[in-house]
Amino acid sequence: MIHDQHLTLCGVDGCRKLLNHSGNHDCYPSEPWNFFGREDKNKISKAGFATPRGGAKGAYQNHVVRSNKVIIPYERANTVNLDLFEDGYVVRLLPEQYFEGAGRPKQEFLEPNSRLIVGDNAFILYRTHESLNQFPPLPNWEVRWLRLNGQRVNSRVDGVEDVGHYVLRIPTHGQLPKRYEGPPQGIFATEYADEEINYLCKCILAWLIINTNGSPYTTAQAKHLKEILINADLFRPNDLEKKGIIRGGLTCCPLCSRHLNYNEYHDTISFDDEDGLNNAPEQIEGSTRSTIVNLFHVSPLVYDTLVHVPLNIGWGHAVCNTRLGQRACYSLSEMIEMDLKIGIIKPEGIETFGWISTDYQMIRSSNGAVWILVVNDLEPDEI
Repeated sequence: MIHDQHLTLCGVDGCRKLLNHSGNHDCYPSEPWNFFGREDKNKISKAGFATPRGGAKGAYQNHVVRSNKVIIPYERANTVNLDLFEDGYVVRLLPEQYFEGAGRPKQEFLEPNSRLIVGDNAFILYRTHESLNQFPPLPNWEVRWLRLNGQRVNSRVDGVEDVGHYVLRIPTHGQLPKRYEGPPQGIFATEYADEEINYLCKCILAWLIINTNGSPYTTAQAKHLKEILINADLFRPNDLEKKGIIRGGLTCCPLCSRHLNYNEYHDTISFDDEDGLNNAPEQIEGSTRSTIVNLFHVSPLVYDTLVHVPLNIGWGHAVCNTRLGQRACYSLSEMIEMDLKIGIIKPEGIETFGWISTDYQMIRSSNGAVWILVVNDLEPDEI
């Protein structure tokens, strides 16, 4: 019997191709999942993109890699660690935040040592005709544009510079026309991941597809991929089990804990049989691009830390993702460790039926039922 030779990564300058490979070195090769079909390759590729829905109105880039410049809303600027964003950032100010009156910036932006300078590390976003009329751009301002080697360009490529002060994303209103001027300025800061982390996330997601119920692939085909995960200390099936990303060795939805079926990665979503979502817009066949299973973040995307990291991602039902919203998805294992049982008071005593998270956001039963907090308690002055 001939045993498979142990695979070794090249390692030269961080190259993750196999030892003695041909061609150039590559830290981020797609070769480990080259045996995937076209649809699965596209699924992995799209997971590496920042694709905010409706992002154009916020001057966001759409469908670009996560290792890009980010936009930080002014109201978040004091809570964000700017060092997290190795590919750059720009702060977005609304005219109401920057001006105290027409032609009069607020004093904080006029100080010699102001940390935010419009036209440098900040820009103004106009979203309505009303704000444009009430707080018009200063006379020496210009719409943002892109410059490369002294020339105006239309695409955000390596080495490009942002020039200008404001962007218009104003919809049609009555007789007033649509104003859409200035290029997209960056991606959602919460979706950022540097090139290294983004690649390793794709490796995890590829491995999860292979280990999905009904997958046409085998782990024997993925020895190169497994070696990359081992080399990065990310081959941790026990950790993935504990987080609810896999169950019994098969990929599952972190919220409902049901095993995923391979066809769900590509089949179009339908809300017909989803209790609690009866008011969701009717899905017309062929009109939606959303699939049953999509990228799932176990901890929600936030501004103060990077969340798109290998051990915080998996695949999950789009419907479950919608239900979860901006909440952490605690697995049953994690909640049992929290040791907060919950029960019903009956005449014969208390009957416990599950566990509740320490933040009271989620309840799970041992049989797989899940409850999520929909509305928080009223504040005293609201009662």
